[in-house]
Amino acid sequence: MEGDKCAFESIFSFNTLPNKKFSFMKDNDVTALLMKWSMLGRISVQSYSFDHNFSSYNTNTFVQCFFRDPNVLCSLRKMDAGVWVPVDKPAVSVSVEVVPCTKVSMDVFDPLYSCGVLRPPGLIVKRFHGVDPDYDELRRMLQEDECEHYFVLGREAREEFLFRLFKHLCLGGELCQYEDTVDPYIGTTKKIYKDLISVQKDPETKKVSVVSTVLKVCAKDESGRCFPGTQEEEQTFAYLIVDPFKRHVTLFDHFYGVGNFMM
Repeated sequence: MEGDKCAFESIFSFNTLPNKKFSFMKDNDVTALLMKWSMLGRISVQSYSFDHNFSSYNTNTFVQCFFRDPNVLCSLRKMDAGVWVPVDKPAVSVSVEVVPCTKVSMDVFDPLYSCGVLRPPGLIVKRFHGVDPDYDELRRMLQEDECEHYFVLGREAREEFLFRLFKHLCLGGELCQYEDTVDPYIGTTKKIYKDLISVQKDPETKKVSVVSTVLKVCAKDESGRCFPGTQEEEQTFAYLIVDPFKRHVTLFDHFYGVGNFMM
């Protein structure tokens, strides 16, 4: 859905949080895998504080204000003709998709081990493909809706942010070197997800639940799409992850392509 201009009575302001650190960006194992998957330097994460209460009814306003805020604009970069340049123009419209985010365990991926996608102890089953000699059942399950394993994790689970993150990592960048086992994908997904998502524990039931709201976003200026990319591409993505209690929002994005241009 497209967002309208910010309503004057509910304008959000944002400030960068330069001291906010994400452990996965400093994890040598993670950065080595992102390099192997052709995502290092093209994946970024940064956080901001905001000044008003966030709730579901003002989601569009929140995102529109985010991409019009001068403190945000001066911190964002986009790819133009193979070069990173500032996002110096405020958005005139935004598209927002609310992404379900309820999972607090990696158990959702357990069915992969018993459906034919993997062999013990987690080897990815290879599959003949006329174009891609390295094609496998995992990528087939992730991408081909006619695949018999497409819904092995469940229809609702495929919509979850945890699954989307896993899929993004499995598909990688333009020069991705794919894994032979699923463990690096699942382990890296867990580390990044844990870093991005906020949870709370009910003091009575001790049940842990997600408090973050995840929004998949795309901004447009007067020339068209401007962030996260000018062309629609599944592996060019941007998510806003909102912690309504801390009043923090994290932008997690990736631009599909070749090379390590930004750290």
